Amino acid sequence: MGTFQEDRLNIIFGKKQIVAVRVVLSVPANASAVQTAVILTHGAGGDMNLKHLVSLAHVLASNGLLCLRFTCKGLNLVYRVKAYNAVWEHLKYLKKFTIRQVFFVGCSMGARAASALARQLSGRPEDAVAGLVCLSFPLHPPGQTHTHRQRSEDLRGLPKEVPVLFLSGTADNMCEKILLEDVVKEMKCPTTVHWIEGGNHGLTMKGRAEESVLDEVNSKVLSWILEHEADS
Repeated sequence: MGTFQEDRLNIIFGKKQIVAVRVVLSVPANASAVQTAVILTHGAGGDMNLKHLVSLAHVLASNGLLCLRFTCKGLNLVYRVKAYNAVWEHLKYLKKFTIRQVFFVGCSMGARAASALARQLSGRPEDAVAGLVCLSFPLHPPGQTHTHRQRSEDLRGLPKEVPVLFLSGTADNMCEKILLEDVVKEMKCPTTVHWIEGGNHGLTMKGRAEESVLDEVNSKVLSWILEHEADS
């Protein structure tokens, strides 16, 4: 594992600025050595400093991946998708790096925004994302499982070229296990589902240390991205 540095930057989005943190592998003197990037964002609450995102970004950056995690407040999904697109556009034009493939990572509502943008970009082959990681995808509000069809529309609309990794807790009251498994059966793209036994929507549980869960999540995401990076 290598070392990394963090740079804080603001990205222009309409008349607003998105605060972002770019986590960069600092080892290679030749910046062109970094060719894979990962964009990460949070759910309806919190921000880019969510412990799960910070921990994951640090692990990915330590293994040679350029990471950019960002904050976008708001509960409007369309707004969140536009903000995600603005960050992706910014990443595309960073002259310091030669980015050849990008993975999207979203936590909860951030996963809905990431999947919606991934579906939009799939119509432009030159811009298609290399893969999508959904942490605690909110398939339905608590107790409202009937909404899962509408919330999974973008997932079911992804083409076969965009692989997806789901990481969810078996006790998540916003993602009933059998419903997610049914959605996965309908998806055209390659999918991997990793269940965190006993985990809730925040991927926490009684009787297990938070660091242990983070290690499990980080290890799975890293190995999955590296596997699909090699396939791209």
